[in-house]
Amino acid sequence: MFDLASHAVKTGDKLGARFVEARVDDLSSREIRTEMAEVKDVKTMRRLGVGVTVYHNGATGYSFTAHLSKKAVEDATEKAFRIAKASSEIAKVKVDPGEGKRHKQKELRLTVRKHPQDFQLTSKKDLVLRTVNAAEDHGKHISSMTCRYGELFGQKYFTNSEGTEISWSPLLVDLRIQVVSKTGDLFVDGADGIGGSCGLELFDTEEHSPEKIGANAGEWAAEKLTAKPAPAGKHRALCENRLTGVLAHESFGHLAESDFVTSGMSPLAGKVGEELGSKHATIIDEGTLDTSRYYGFWLPFDDQGTKTAKTTLVDKGKLVGYLHDRSTATLMKSSFTGNARAVNYNFPPIVRMKNTYFSPGDLSLEEAMEQLGTGIYALSTAGGQANMDGTFMFKALRGYYVEKGEQKYPLREVTLTGSILDFLKNIEGATKELFVSSGYFGGCGKDEQWPLPVGLGGPHLLIREVQFGGEK
Repeated sequence: MFDLASHAVKTGDKLGARFVEARVDDLSSREIRTEMAEVKDVKTMRRLGVGVTVYHNGATGYSFTAHLSKKAVEDATEKAFRIAKASSEIAKVKVDPGEGKRHKQKELRLTVRKHPQDFQLTSKKDLVLRTVNAAEDHGKHISSMTCRYGELFGQKYFTNSEGTEISWSPLLVDLRIQVVSKTGDLFVDGADGIGGSCGLELFDTEEHSPEKIGANAGEWAAEKLTAKPAPAGKHRALCENRLTGVLAHESFGHLAESDFVTSGMSPLAGKVGEELGSKHATIIDEGTLDTSRYYGFWLPFDDQGTKTAKTTLVDKGKLVGYLHDRSTATLMKSSFTGNARAVNYNFPPIVRMKNTYFSPGDLSLEEAMEQLGTGIYALSTAGGQANMDGTFMFKALRGYYVEKGEQKYPLREVTLTGSILDFLKNIEGATKELFVSSGYFGGCGKDEQWPLPVGLGGPHLLIREVQFGGEK
């Protein structure tokens, strides 16, 4: 595959291009979906092709081909050059890839005990059905169940005009279930799941076995049948790891993407060095977390061949940086952060997150609950939205009303709204544990590129005040 990528670079050089990047994606994926206890859908896909980015006279052009021949790669490179040449005549802001480090690292891969490519479809169907059976055993008044398994693996190859030659093997597995229970006119749901750059041994653990995932979803849905609606208004809150991760990614991370910053769309533009939050607010974006401890997405290089960095965005409340591709880093005279990513070879790399999370603090969960006093304990998320002005609305998957540090009763319709900048200022503390996960399903969407695997997470965060929806 390197010969095809190298041929693209040589072709671009002959055309007079300023710089050329070429990558080959060979990625395989599989999905299994059940409704109730019946397998409804099995999809197996392979994405194999070459993508070429050409820089010329302050502009870029991108083209791709699914045909693995030198002639097809030449045609794609010539097309990218023509696009760059035409764009350079009208570009208001000139872009340049800058000067990067040359990397020569091939066949990078994670060591796992049970790689999904070594196991038959039947064993993965069994994971799904075991999850469903456990949910049935622990649920009540179930009206529907949807369980899904997903996997992604393969090889990525990259080279550029600097002589970088790298190849690495992405890996992602994911198992999750949603249970809907019904009594009268009341519909409630419960869900659980786990995913990350792991082998299938992830589901051999007690905490993340199909039986535990299914039991949790069934029990949490049943619990909501007798839950009280969340009280509306401003309350003290304790936000669980996955919920804080969604806030770090959706509400803050996108604002820190440098293409939004340079275009003036982000409210963080020009605010490096300013205090945005309390001393307990630290936000990190990282490519290669310890996969023996965390379940994020393993990303040693981005799609511009830049080695991924651990980038601090907010340090104890102060904004200290943004996320960059090569061009924005060069434009803003910043270090490369390794945040140029594309869903697959059909798309050009754009500024995207890696694994984004709040850093842990020094509280135990018991201490955080005690300091919460009276308020709402909000866990995970069932979706929502975030806006470019920093406002957000997220529905927590579960919630509990807490009095004097003790959980009193479960809540439903737990919806958090507000501004991420206010949220950061209201953080009073963080717990010691750090949980980061990724997933095959969902993922990040931007500029019609979806779904991109990302990781997110954090500790539990203690919040002075959060606006909740619900009944007054």
